[in-house]
Amino acid sequence: MADIHPFPALRYDLERVSASQVVTQPYDKITAAMQQRYYAASPYNLVRIILGRREPADDANNNVYTRAAAYGRQWRAEGIFRPDSAPSMYIYSQTFTAPSGKKFERQGLIALGRVEDYSAKMVFRHEQTLAKPKADRLDLLRATRAHYEQLFLLYEDSGEIDSLLTPAPNTAPAISLADEYQVAHRVWQISAPAVIAAVQEKMCDKKLVIADGHHRYETALNFRDECRTAAGAAPNPDAAYEFVMMTLVNMNDPGLLVLPTHRVVHSLESFSVDEFQKASSRFFAVEEVDPALDGARATALLGERGRDGTALLAATADRAFVLHSPKAEGAQFLSGLSARQQALDVVQLHKCLLEGVLKLSEESIRHQQNLSYLRDASEALDQVRKGTAQVAFLMNPCPVAQVRDVAFAGEVMPQKSTDFYPKLLSGLTVYALD
Repeated sequence: MADIHPFPALRYDLERVSASQVVTQPYDKITAAMQQRYYAASPYNLVRIILGRREPADDANNNVYTRAAAYGRQWRAEGIFRPDSAPSMYIYSQTFTAPSGKKFERQGLIALGRVEDYSAKMVFRHEQTLAKPKADRLDLLRATRAHYEQLFLLYEDSGEIDSLLTPAPNTAPAISLADEYQVAHRVWQISAPAVIAAVQEKMCDKKLVIADGHHRYETALNFRDECRTAAGAAPNPDAAYEFVMMTLVNMNDPGLLVLPTHRVVHSLESFSVDEFQKASSRFFAVEEVDPALDGARATALLGERGRDGTALLAATADRAFVLHSPKAEGAQFLSGLSARQQALDVVQLHKCLLEGVLKLSEESIRHQQNLSYLRDASEALDQVRKGTAQVAFLMNPCPVAQVRDVAFAGEVMPQKSTDFYPKLLSGLTVYALD
């Protein structure tokens, strides 16, 4: 079912540039400060293409998209980007230390994957998307006609595919660098036809779940449809636009780490801790805990309380509560949702607390009007203690099995329900459509 193919990737010429100075985090993880740092790192840093600076004089003929396309053409002409000589797949290894302090290695396979409609039940999403990011990425793809960033997809396998992707002993990687988060990234090129054919055969019965890159996957779908329309009555099923660049990771990889994304609520017209406690107790067992707890203790406490089901931690400036054991009264906010979704901590949080107790609308949540998202529990606690937010909600991570089950059922989770860590770097390989 997963139709994957090798391709001659465009890659930075590492005799001309340093990999660590030209690759970036994914575009949607690049802050203004990071953008500035990337610009300063190298005139060939990929940020100029995937998230260029907007200028006051931008117009239809000179803007972030036209400049991105021009950089791509220029760097290819200068030999900064060079195509590999043979169609290849690429082993992608990431070695990292988790926030818990434990070390992991995660391995993936970079290849082209056929762009499939969700209705074909070959590629599955688990999150909703927003129109604005998709419009932005589509304008970029139209201008550049190249995929510069990885899509992160999951498949399920007992290890047979991984066994085919072990680099030969003492084989140096084609790319090796450490990023700003001290994650070590290594890439090996595979061009042996027999190995590629074996991987394709093992992968052909797999279903794929999007881990990261929902907006870019749907952008690839929209672009494919535009190109099919332009091609007329006889579209080519093997045309370049029918494929997108993916990094495929086994769901059973011990290095597949999902971190929680905490919610911080701010700028409410009024907020009373006592009223929040009272209202929340209608839907959960509410246990008041030490208000001075730090991020590590909060994480440990959530882990303990969450062993048997939903557990959330709500913190204000001077109080903290663990909410667990959902009550039947919460069903009024969960109607229409499957048992799979109702079992998700993030759904309990959004429906019962954000919408039910705090009266935030789905639209305001979608547009983050009173809500921000943080990976770091200590930072979330710090915001409420400094008074820049009214209440922080800390969560346990969502298990990969729950993500899989929701996706395969054709359902979706609230945005930012998962945080697969670490992110895939952008610029390791590029898929140029022409």
